[in-house]
Amino acid sequence: MEAKLKLLKITKHRILTTRETFSNINSYIELIFAIGSGIFIVAGWLLSKADLQLASIVSFLLAYGIGGYFKAKEGLSDTLLHKQLNVELLMVLAAIGSAIIGYWTEGALLIFIFALSGALETYTMDKSRKELSSLMRLQPEEAWLLENNKEYRVSVADLVVGNHILVKPGERIPADGIIKKGSTSIDESAITGESIPVSKEVGQEIFAGTVNGQGSIIVEITKPNSETLFQKIITLVQNAQSEKSPSQQFIERFEGTYVKIVLSVVALMMVLPHYLLDWSWNEAFYRAMVLLVVASPCAVVASIMPATLSAISNGARNGMLFKGGVHLETLGNIRAIAFDKTGTLTIGHPEVTNYVVVEEHSPADVLQIVASIEHHSNHPLAEAIGKFAASQMVDLLTPDSIEDVSGWGIQAIIQGQTWKIGKKDFMNKEKIDQFRRQYVTKHADSGKTIVYIQKEADIIGFIALKDCIRTEAKAAIDELQQLGIQPIMLTGDSQTTAAAIANEVGMTTFVAECLPEQKVTELKKIQATYGVTAMVGDGINDAPALASANVGIAMGQGTDVALETADIVLMKNELAKISEAVQLSKRMNRIIKQNLFFSIGVLFILVLSNFFQAIDLPFGVIGHEGSTILVILNGLRLLKQHQKKMA
Repeated sequence: MEAKLKLLKITKHRILTTRETFSNINSYIELIFAIGSGIFIVAGWLLSKADLQLASIVSFLLAYGIGGYFKAKEGLSDTLLHKQLNVELLMVLAAIGSAIIGYWTEGALLIFIFALSGALETYTMDKSRKELSSLMRLQPEEAWLLENNKEYRVSVADLVVGNHILVKPGERIPADGIIKKGSTSIDESAITGESIPVSKEVGQEIFAGTVNGQGSIIVEITKPNSETLFQKIITLVQNAQSEKSPSQQFIERFEGTYVKIVLSVVALMMVLPHYLLDWSWNEAFYRAMVLLVVASPCAVVASIMPATLSAISNGARNGMLFKGGVHLETLGNIRAIAFDKTGTLTIGHPEVTNYVVVEEHSPADVLQIVASIEHHSNHPLAEAIGKFAASQMVDLLTPDSIEDVSGWGIQAIIQGQTWKIGKKDFMNKEKIDQFRRQYVTKHADSGKTIVYIQKEADIIGFIALKDCIRTEAKAAIDELQQLGIQPIMLTGDSQTTAAAIANEVGMTTFVAECLPEQKVTELKKIQATYGVTAMVGDGINDAPALASANVGIAMGQGTDVALETADIVLMKNELAKISEAVQLSKRMNRIIKQNLFFSIGVLFILVLSNFFQAIDLPFGVIGHEGSTILVILNGLRLLKQHQKKMA
């Protein structure tokens, strides 16, 4: 049985290797055909110089066939499928027309440069898919399923929620789940971008595509393969590559009408100049063929898609997933950006910032009592206090009795003494106000949550906690302001807390005590004031606002609903990536405008020159196809990381 499984595995590996090899060859075949076409053009030109006309024509025909194969196939299939003329068909007709009037070299050269530009465009698309391919290779295809204390090697696709799997040291984790047994460290760089492995223990969540460290763990699957975080990343990239920007959609709608106009004008030009301008029939036909070449909008059509795909690829490589070109294009035009607070501007959970005990008591002894009591609570504040105590190496005691007073705090008896930990209204009413004035006021005013400590009838201390801002939050807000974008915070927290966080990150505008539906209302007010607006959030309560914004941006650690609703996902949870994404969008929009201005300008000059008989077919071919190659190369610049800040 083991030998059979080994044989199947070897066979599968060979099949996958063969497919990958074939795929790599196929991705370069357009370029190979274009180069082959160029070789036959040179051979045909040399043969014509040697007065071997028949041989030269055969060589040129081979150049036509090899170089024009992909574009002719694409043009014909699109025409038959959509019942609409296209640029590819126009170029094939132009090359045939050149051959009819005896310009074999020029027609073949047209095919060669057109094939070369097509190969460059295919290269751009392949580069944009590179990140997706590398992601897909990270996902394991098989897993160790545990059933009846036995291990079975099964396909990941066969796993279901509730299954238990064994993940051995060094293996990639095949599915999202929770550790049920064992501890280890996980390399989550494929998901979060964080290069330092994260320690994981029983009860903690792990993700498909990440790498197990030195420990062997048993994992309970919590999501089917199609819904893992890793699969969602792949889906986001796939959708981004297939969705077209508004500019691209406009060009494609315009293309069919434009081709019809060009063919109509070419037909008229074959006849009218002979009667109106006294051109010979040969000159009229020649000029019509030149017009057919130079008026084709190849460069205009190629101005947008290569640039958009390059920008999307750049973003995916740097932890910014765009769900489509439309969102990337819009991002560069935003004038305001609304931020959720919890989990977006802040880390999303409270941390102890201050621990104060009155002088006559030992801080270490009091912390030991407090930690021993809070250890029996599941409240987030209790967990934060527990982590703080653990960092101080505190040993826990066993309370004699304990009572959790829901909504107020916790009361316990330890070593025969009564302790209370909780809100101010849970404390001794006669002493709380004086204690607050003496010790607490400045902390409460800064937006911190105060947990009081009472021993018997005396209030002896407090712990201040706060959902601290992300380390990069202030710098990220500053960068957005430098780009001329107004940051605004929308939060459900109190006015005091909101004001403190806004001041800390450098915001001047915020709206506090917002319910989810109120966030949508406030967002619409922001749009009415500033125009194009983005929203950044991570929770279920942010989903309505994310959907209402012109561009919704979700933190990668956010809820499934936020990730699905948003238009852009920051996989590394870094707010600084927002300004990078805006700058990338501005670069893309600027390059697209450059391409369109240049390509339309060249087209206009070439067409005008032809009407005045100032340009011949060879120069028309070079000018037209050269401009196409230049705009594609200009778009490819977006594949490179840009380090400079832009205003």
